[in-house]
Amino acid sequence: MIYIVFVEPESPGNIGFLARTMKNFAFENLVLINPCKLEKEAYYQAMHAKDVIWNHKSYNSLREFIESENIDFAVGTTRMAGGSYNVSRIAITPEQLAESLNITGNIAIIFGREGNGLSNEEVSLCDVIVTIPTDENYPVLNISHAAAIILYELFKKEKSYPREELEVASKSEKELLIQEMDKVIEYTGYPEHKMKTSSTVFRRIIGRAFISGREAHTLIGTLRRIRLKLKE
Repeated sequence: MIYIVFVEPESPGNIGFLARTMKNFAFENLVLINPCKLEKEAYYQAMHAKDVIWNHKSYNSLREFIESENIDFAVGTTRMAGGSYNVSRIAITPEQLAESLNITGNIAIIFGREGNGLSNEEVSLCDVIVTIPTDENYPVLNISHAAAIILYELFKKEKSYPREELEVASKSEKELLIQEMDKVIEYTGYPEHKMKTSSTVFRRIIGRAFISGREAHTLIGTLRRIRLKLKE
């Protein structure tokens, strides 16, 4: 299931526009995080997507939503891609996201506030970040425009190439995989800050790869054998 999440929307109209965009591309699950009051403007702008708003879910915070709905992959959106050393904010494009998203599971596509986007803490909750390339003279997109680009890419991939059904790796499986890699990293002799960076890079790679349960177990076994060989 794919959830479309709008964090602290400030304008009822933008909620309506987002609902309308979701309906255009066959997405139904709208989540609002600490939203403004839902006034008539939201339903007016939604046009024939009023049902998307009627059926929405609300949460007080992004963390509460992720934990309550057992989200397997959280995809944040941002207008700024990270640099080579800012590993936690390295971004992919909407097209790359669509190419990678070939699994089942609970997935959240998260859009930030109209003015300030997602906070650093909220970005840290995401497994991967998506950015839309725009002209540097005016890089800011309206929420509905950004959503249209991303949801179109996902819709296009779904219609053109049926998704392969894979059993998504659970959070516990991914954590076990990361723990095994951390144990291997300890044998490198790196200073503590470099070990932390290596672990963060590996975690982000796993997030962008949308790893399956079978792949996770294969990698866990491989890393465990490497660690045991290094220990010898």
